Amino acid sequence: MSCSSRNIFVLFCFSTFLLIYGAVSVDYGTALTKSLLYYEAQRSGKLPSDQRVKWRGDSALKDGSDANIDLTGGYYDAGDNVKFGFPMAFTITMLAWSTIDFSSELTAKKEIANALSAIKWGTDYLIKAHPEPDVLYGELGDGDSDHICWMRPEDMTTPRTSFKIDDQHPGSDLAGETAAALAAASIAFRASDASYSNKLLEHAKQLFDFGRNHQGVYQSSIPLAGKFYSSSGFEDELLWAAAWLHRATNEQSYLDFLSGTGNTGGTRTQFSWDDKYVGAQVLAAKLVLEGNADNSERMAEFKMKAEEFICSCAQKGNNNVKKTPGGLLWFQPWNNLQYTTTAAFIAIVYSNYLSDAKASIECPAGALQPSDLVDLARTQVDYILGSNPKKVSYMVGFGPSYPTQVHHRGASIVSIKKDPTPVSCQDGMKTWFNKNEPNPNVLDGALVGGPDANDQYTDSRSNFQMAEPATVTVAPLVGVLAFLA
Repeated sequence: MSCSSRNIFVLFCFSTFLLIYGAVSVDYGTALTKSLLYYEAQRSGKLPSDQRVKWRGDSALKDGSDANIDLTGGYYDAGDNVKFGFPMAFTITMLAWSTIDFSSELTAKKEIANALSAIKWGTDYLIKAHPEPDVLYGELGDGDSDHICWMRPEDMTTPRTSFKIDDQHPGSDLAGETAAALAAASIAFRASDASYSNKLLEHAKQLFDFGRNHQGVYQSSIPLAGKFYSSSGFEDELLWAAAWLHRATNEQSYLDFLSGTGNTGGTRTQFSWDDKYVGAQVLAAKLVLEGNADNSERMAEFKMKAEEFICSCAQKGNNNVKKTPGGLLWFQPWNNLQYTTTAAFIAIVYSNYLSDAKASIECPAGALQPSDLVDLARTQVDYILGSNPKKVSYMVGFGPSYPTQVHHRGASIVSIKKDPTPVSCQDGMKTWFNKNEPNPNVLDGALVGGPDANDQYTDSRSNFQMAEPATVTVAPLVGVLAFLA
């Protein structure tokens, strides 16, 4: 075989390999743009003049009226029309972390304004929800009644009850997560809006004190929220909040709170809206790598536990995260991609922290270099965006094939802009939910729950475990996409 013939043969084999395994070039920039666009589709309240998702309209304009307070704005949680403060705050924290660590990348891709806008739509609401130092509204709407109806948010007739925590009805987890969100956001806005940044930080400090001084899990005070987003504890949120407040202020008291804890969380199996230990561990590890952690044993333990989680995701630990046959990190059946995107985010940010410190991770099954963590994150993102056995992009609106029957009320019912005729609770269920056709509105940038443990996915609106998107899922991906783009 001649040299040229050999080259053609090799090229043919490599091309065949790419086709079989879906390892194609991925347009991370477009995915990034769509990921931020998704948050505009989730907006509650009076929409701004620069709203880009045109099929949405104003909604829930009387939120908070039952408590004589303006609680309009914020984000609908997932495919429903409820505003759950606990996951919303985590969403904002992760959007802010994405924006802080990847601000130059977001700026280069001309998405920094959209990222800050996505954060501010959430933080403006969280500020409203915190009218007094020891009062925080944690849910707007009734999850039970909302979930038996299928209505556009613009048509809602279900109860919009306001639920709060206070000094007599505490919720350290909710207060702690909201403090983390506002502290992180204060860093994100520091360069562009110092006054707003300071306002966010003031609320964050008050909420941290509220959570620390009046302890308890928030579902004891807001039982209805616990049916949908029950917290497993509040110690992680307080550590997470302290870590962000230290990063925002550099005040020793917050570092003392971190280093003085009796529980660093141990080795975690996930990082999510409920379990923030990995996030706190990574922020503490960053301080250790930078030489800013007072060399305490507790801070070193945070770093060790963060790295054990990363080792398990990279399949080099003692108790590795399960992977599907196609290579997706598999954590659990319900909205698995939420846990995959946070794992990918942790890999990317830690790769940067290691690179800055000229360090690596020593795992039980071998060393991990910063480039290995980038590869780990990239393989997960590529899978999500279509390089998988089904050759389906699990980001709605991205690529040639993606889920069309997304479990989402607003997307699955004809836009109010196209047909303003009200769609009632049960009419929506009969006419739209049960319709075996693609949604009339494309929910660009949303991530569905994702495939099962065997890489299988059923594109059905009724399959809420797989087909329902959530704001918490996309937020970590924003930073990863900014880095990869």
